[in-house]
Amino acid sequence: MPGETILPEHAARFVKSGMWLDYGATHCQPDVFDKALAARKDELEDVKIRSCLTTRPRAVIEEDPEGKHFHVFSWHFSGYDRKKHDCGRCNYTPLNLGEVPDYYRRFLDPVDIAILKTCPIDDGGYFNFGPANLWQRAVIEHAKLVIVEINRQIPYVFGKDNGVHTSEVDYIIEGDNQPCAELPNPVPSEIDRTVARRIAAEIEDGACLQIGIGGMPNAVCALLLDSGVKDLGIHTEMMTDGLGLLYRSGRVTGARKTLDRGKVIYTFALGSLALYATANRNPDWYCHQVDYTNSPHIIMQNENMVSINNTTQIDLQGQVASESDGHRHISGTGGQLQFVRGAYASKGGKSFICLSSTYDKRGERRSRIVFTLTPGNIVTTPRSDVMYLVTEYGMVNLKGKSIAERAQAIICLAHPDFREELERKAYEHRLIPPGVSFSCRTSKSGGLHKAESLS
Repeated sequence: MPGETILPEHAARFVKSGMWLDYGATHCQPDVFDKALAARKDELEDVKIRSCLTTRPRAVIEEDPEGKHFHVFSWHFSGYDRKKHDCGRCNYTPLNLGEVPDYYRRFLDPVDIAILKTCPIDDGGYFNFGPANLWQRAVIEHAKLVIVEINRQIPYVFGKDNGVHTSEVDYIIEGDNQPCAELPNPVPSEIDRTVARRIAAEIEDGACLQIGIGGMPNAVCALLLDSGVKDLGIHTEMMTDGLGLLYRSGRVTGARKTLDRGKVIYTFALGSLALYATANRNPDWYCHQVDYTNSPHIIMQNENMVSINNTTQIDLQGQVASESDGHRHISGTGGQLQFVRGAYASKGGKSFICLSSTYDKRGERRSRIVFTLTPGNIVTTPRSDVMYLVTEYGMVNLKGKSIAERAQAIICLAHPDFREELERKAYEHRLIPPGVSFSCRTSKSGGLHKAESLS
């Protein structure tokens, strides 16, 4: 028999001061329970809540702006989480995203109450998580009390362990049936398209794709739509609109995948309603837990794995900082490092880190390629792991390159206005030995010659 159906206000009364609650991740975060809990704020203190990639404002934060009652801990920041971190209402937990189920099973104290938004119960007695599998299974296994919040707008998604059986549910509450939150897709800039063209040229028939969030990775998908490439596969953490379009175009068949042949593998989808409609009851799409999608030992089993991720800053030794701006946290490690490693270990695999060479801050143009990282910046991908690095000025493979060779190659990927200063610092601090000279020879298009950039 399913758990008892109760009102959200009744469910919120189970919460006591000092408890650890879990809201799950992305689309699984509860809404009506959250509002009912926030209404009890004056009765509670030191209630700690774990979540990830918050897609809507949280009442427990909005109704407790000074953090006197609720403390929120995120495994990965969304734009909303970042803003709340800036005002001291959200704290980040460092990780490799694919390891989180193991953290719950091995290192974290039991969750006092897990509250997860799900589809209505199915004929098999399961409450489906929809397009957000991640680590919900591990949370439920280690929760003292499990509450599900029903939402009839969540797409029903096939996948391994992508749901909770009624026998494990203590209470059910009716949700407000809002559609899944959408993630806007910014229009790719010309720089995005230039970088994407370089990467797309390296993707061959039968390649298996992982695409990160952002304009550049989605621009790669747009270019592949118009290419002749075929039989692509997908094994990714995040299912994006770009990947969804590739699937609907017929470019994605998974026919040449070594693992999970014919299946699109992902752990969560975040994008448009069209993306969620494509996922709904689609037998080609399989939503796995994140310890399957993100494990380098799993990723590497697909031959010709291609991993494409953004970064915000890189130094002349190849250290990639993708998640902070100094001590200000922006996003999170996510699965970047695990996919970089898994793609490299794949037979014929390639991993790409992409970025624009510059950005604007308070009206000033600044270089993303720097001699040394901004103080406080977090290294997301170590220099030893970086394979292909791409900007609008070219592409280089850093594997096997000495510090001097790396510095030379990376300087050539910087905006021309910053190269002289970078070169001066590289010589001054002996990254490039005295007497060694080089120049950033460019093609007519302004980018590195192909043979140079990949040598």
